[in-house]
Amino acid sequence: MQASIVAVLAAAVSAFIFGAIWYGVLSASWLAAQGRSMADMIAADGRFKPPIVPMVVSFIALIVMAIVLGGMLSGGATAGGGIKRGIATGALMWLGFVITTLVANHAYQGAKRQLTLIDGGHWLGALMIEGAVLGLLTSSVP
Repeated sequence: MQASIVAVLAAAVSAFIFGAIWYGVLSASWLAAQGRSMADMIAADGRFKPPIVPMVVSFIALIVMAIVLGGMLSGGATAGGGIKRGIATGALMWLGFVITTLVANHAYQGAKRQLTLIDGGHWLGALMIEGAVLGLLTSSVP
């Protein structure tokens, strides 16, 4: 299986949209877990100030994740493709690398457990969505 640029971008965009919905729904809880409020997201002129730089960084990270996930799906024990394989591989990468790192970092930072659950859930969903999209859009190469 070889991930095309279209598949990688589709996976990244899909995961980014998921993140927007996830954090849109959980924004108040997410901010509270950080000791912040919605008022912190409002500029002096009263308008919402979107975190543009972190959003760009997140999108670039999602592209890199899709490239790596596509590579994982194309070789080794995870070779084969398909939506189910993509979802399973995304979930395993989350379990092995993402949540372990997030839990350790949040423990040192003294972050609330709720923040770890919200952020961890987001990255699990993002990786599973990227895996599903890559599995769907990527064809097996003999």
